[in-house]
Amino acid sequence: MAAEAKDRSGKLRWLLVAIPFAWLLIFFLIPFFNVLKLSFSTRARALPPYKPVFDFADGIAGFFAKLQQLTLANHLSLFTDPRYVEAYLSSLKIAAISTVLILLVAYPIAYGMARAPREWRSMLVMMVILPFWTSFLIRVYAWIGILGNEGLLNGFLLWLGVIDQPITILTTDWAVYIGIVYSYLPFMILPLYATLEKMDETLLEAAADLGCPPIEAFWKITFPISLPGVVAGCFLVFIPITGEFVIPELLGGSGTKMIGKTLWYEFFNNRNWPLASAVAVVLLLILVVPIVLFQNAQKASEAK
Repeated sequence: MAAEAKDRSGKLRWLLVAIPFAWLLIFFLIPFFNVLKLSFSTRARALPPYKPVFDFADGIAGFFAKLQQLTLANHLSLFTDPRYVEAYLSSLKIAAISTVLILLVAYPIAYGMARAPREWRSMLVMMVILPFWTSFLIRVYAWIGILGNEGLLNGFLLWLGVIDQPITILTTDWAVYIGIVYSYLPFMILPLYATLEKMDETLLEAAADLGCPPIEAFWKITFPISLPGVVAGCFLVFIPITGEFVIPELLGGSGTKMIGKTLWYEFFNNRNWPLASAVAVVLLLILVVPIVLFQNAQKASEAK
């Protein structure tokens, strides 16, 4: 009976592991390899507008024969053309600044939610996720009416007498930062709240009994405990912001260069699918490699 129960437990464990791996294979790895294959193709005046490198009709021998003919022309052009280099660097800069701004705004909100009376916490969490019930596109479009020269923000500042004439916010980087912070704020608040809500409050009481000032207690106790939530929240917002397209397209101007806009332009305007695929592959490598290195370094430090 014990052996049978152990065998059943092993099968159940295998099934629980197989389900997420199957999901990852179907919805990430297969599409990624399709994009990777497309990035090695060459542009063509056809439909679809590229010449495929590999063809199942060639068989295994044809596959290995063409494998030796692969070139990195599309990928290397991204590093030799200053337009793409500037777009990558600009995307990383905007994502880094936005992540810091989101963290500065989200941390006090998450801390206040975690310290609120327990019967209020569910309602506060619901208020954080309530914007997700509205279309992302509609929420971004709403900021056009708020930030425009004749929008609500300029009208309010004129009514207060703070400014004499409307200030230009829309079609600037400031509008992009405002839209990104608003849109991705819940992704930072929720992991921070989940970490802070589990913190043992008696640690702060003990620190106060020992004469530790509240600010010092925050930096020595609260913030180190919340670091897992900080790291998780930063990853959750930094990665999608880097490839953001909708917000810079609607709120930013022509000078706002992000790799998501570049990818869209190459795919739909230039109809250069191989180069657009190369842009996506390089972007993924830029994001994934540092994250993997960070996780390995973190595991090594925890092992010590």
